[in-house]
Amino acid sequence: MTQTTHTPPPAGKQMLSERVYTHLRDAIMRGDHAPGDPLKPQDLAKEQGVSLAVVREALVRAVGEGLADRLPNRGFAVPAYSDHRWQEIAEARQAIEPVMLRMSIERGDLDWEARVRASHHRLVRTPAYLPEEGEHYSGAWAEAHRIFHRTLLEGSGNLVLLDTFDRMWTASELTRRWSAQRNPHRDGALEHRLLEEAALARDADTAAEILTQHLTQTAAGLTDSPQHGPADDA
Repeated sequence: MTQTTHTPPPAGKQMLSERVYTHLRDAIMRGDHAPGDPLKPQDLAKEQGVSLAVVREALVRAVGEGLADRLPNRGFAVPAYSDHRWQEIAEARQAIEPVMLRMSIERGDLDWEARVRASHHRLVRTPAYLPEEGEHYSGAWAEAHRIFHRTLLEGSGNLVLLDTFDRMWTASELTRRWSAQRNPHRDGALEHRLLEEAALARDADTAAEILTQHLTQTAAGLTDSPQHGPADDA
């Protein structure tokens, strides 16, 4: 029997696909493409000076990261606010992350406490919005936000659950940006401070309740009517 070998794509094509994906991801994160907008491979190929095959590869990756939808017989599009998937991801996070936080509070050592304190300090001191990065919060703040939430859960010591957290966080990044934009008066900084305080006080019940409410508000921001006004550092 002849064994079929699969040849990996040429390195040049991989680099082009990575470039197109990065450009597309950044544009969607900045809000250059509105929810529900079509993502036309022909337009992207012309704009980036690459082949349709390279663009489609980048779009398929965007779909896998939760940044785009693949529509039957209609190509690709930015996900819509009302996508039921967002509520399913929120439901999954509400079920899993408070349990992980309880485990962290039970198992976390002094080093975990120090890392929680340091990650919260970094989050507080990182500017949430920068004019050059568009209407959504900055990339640096997004990373500080991710590190704070992950550090809270790392005390659990459960690598399987942490891998699940990583995948859900990536899939829901776009919803966080939309939710923050639609609910600018939400005091996310206060929510994070209370979360840190409860975790370091080893108050598992309060910490889990605060985290659940924190996640619930993000999901609600996609279904409630958008509010207007100056944005807080949330």
